[in-house]
Amino acid sequence: MKKIIDNFLQEVSRRNNNEPEFMQAVSEVAQNVIPYVVANDIYHGKNILMRMAEPERVVMFRVPWIDDSGEIRVNRGYRIEMNSAIGPYKGGLRFHESVNLSILKFLAFEQVFKNALTTLPMGGGKGGADFNPKGKSDAEVMRFCQSFMTELFRHIGPNRDIPAGDIGVGGREIGYMFGQYKRLKNEFTGVLTGKGISWGGSLIRPEATGYGAVYFAQNMLKVKDESFDGKKVVISGSGNVAQYAAEKAIQLGAKVLTLSDSSGFIHDPDGIDHEKLAYIMELKNVRRQRIHKFIEKYPSASFHREEKPWTVACEIAMPCATQNELTETDAKTLISNGCYCISEGANMPSTPGATAQFHANHVLYAPGKASNAGGVAVSGLEMAQNSLRYSWTRDEVDHRLKDIMEDIHNSCVLYGTENKTINYEKGANIAGFVKVADAMLAQGVV
Repeated sequence: MKKIIDNFLQEVSRRNNNEPEFMQAVSEVAQNVIPYVVANDIYHGKNILMRMAEPERVVMFRVPWIDDSGEIRVNRGYRIEMNSAIGPYKGGLRFHESVNLSILKFLAFEQVFKNALTTLPMGGGKGGADFNPKGKSDAEVMRFCQSFMTELFRHIGPNRDIPAGDIGVGGREIGYMFGQYKRLKNEFTGVLTGKGISWGGSLIRPEATGYGAVYFAQNMLKVKDESFDGKKVVISGSGNVAQYAAEKAIQLGAKVLTLSDSSGFIHDPDGIDHEKLAYIMELKNVRRQRIHKFIEKYPSASFHREEKPWTVACEIAMPCATQNELTETDAKTLISNGCYCISEGANMPSTPGATAQFHANHVLYAPGKASNAGGVAVSGLEMAQNSLRYSWTRDEVDHRLKDIMEDIHNSCVLYGTENKTINYEKGANIAGFVKVADAMLAQGVV
């Protein structure tokens, strides 16, 4: 079996030189899926996983724009349309200087499995640009978004490819891109999700990824007859996902101790309550300032410059910042300090060494493709509401989100239970693979 897996990975590596993040994502899936393929004749010999690892389409383009000083800038834009076997391509746009083909292909590959797990009819895609909106004026961001959409619009559509937000792409950026798409196409369609409520957006969409990661952890804890009530929770990040993961954890009675950004993390031993979280949201969303400003208003908290929060003792950890932020050393520290539940809010935030530690120590570990699927799930619900020209209430959307996260949890249990323990990573990979692979088999070699 090891030889079969190694041969597969060597071939994928040959086709995708110098793409470490993409290879990491494919390798993690291959370890679980290839033994399943070999054991099930319906998939064996069809080369399905190799076909899934090859994007259906990669679009790369230049994005020229003019800054406030009148200088012409040039960035690079991308859209990876990975797999459309179960529906139109669906996945976010990331604006960050680190964006490259490897990162977007890994995100698109993960998105295929994540979308399949939601049970909604959505294929997988991802895109973005090596543009960082931080420090840019609203006018500069608008000009960039309009230039970006001037090329992207010809590749997307409500029945073809429906982008959403990701790192660096929030409500402001979605609004500018939607406006430009509407101008270019002369039509009002649900081509982007994460829209404003007054122009086609869905209630709970901003909260969905963070809420969903907490709901998934809640389901894992329920298996052990436990809950969030009274638990110490350590969260990384302070963007959309981290903010709403913290909000929901606090609502469920947990004590949230940390949040972070690229400059370091804050630790509040008294707990970040709703009032403190509201101030963090103002800092990050309105003032667009760094997290260290928190301790100026709440001096009982501490700021740890250029450090990560994984040294803080907790029962539950939620990495909600970016890929590979939680290392093997971090995992050992968390476990030695009493952490037994990890729910990933970011995409692939744990390194292979970290996940190996979680499995070896029987930690409740939810991979991002399962635990952070709430965002794309509510994006799918937003698409449904756009098609119906109708809006569901907040409670209706939240109820549907809870049900979807419970269904994803149950799929992971179905395919990941081994020796009376649940390997959520294995369960998520196989459950996602089966749904996409069955569709691919039915549609022939395309």
